[in-house]
Amino acid sequence: MSRWRPPSPRSSPYITAEGHAALEAELDGLWTRRADVTRHLAAAAAEGDRSENAEYIYRKKELREIDRRIRYLQKRIPDLKVVRDAPADRDRVFFGARVTLADADGREVTYRIVGADEFDPERGWISVDSPVARALLGRHLDDEVEVDTPGGMARYEVVEIAYPGAGD
Repeated sequence: MSRWRPPSPRSSPYITAEGHAALEAELDGLWTRRADVTRHLAAAAAEGDRSENAEYIYRKKELREIDRRIRYLQKRIPDLKVVRDAPADRDRVFFGARVTLADADGREVTYRIVGADEFDPERGWISVDSPVARALLGRHLDDEVEVDTPGGMARYEVVEIAYPGAGD
């Protein structure tokens, strides 16, 4: 039996200007950190028997993880499309929007639709590729939205749409 799995669908190439700057800063920081790890690795390698040298083994693993992330960022950053401006029609939900939703009980939740590389659930930032964001895209104020969640279908009403950094 084969372990082959079809490749996962590519995530959207869109990113906010803040997210792009954060990825660039992360890449610069990784190169600095890599130089430091390489220096420590060379010192650990000079200590002798590498097979029982915990410092050497740890630094090799750390270097692999840093190199993996650097390779990913070097391939991903050039493919990204930075969305800097709010759309002309600010009454509809598009990429970069901060959307407040209300459920049937009146509880409100606010999401910001951002790129797949910058989502942060704790801040309420959701990926443009998420089911909630896909259901919201193109909607107007006061539209009802149905979202298929693990707990079943959820209904929300769009109660506010804003575009951070665009005078909102």
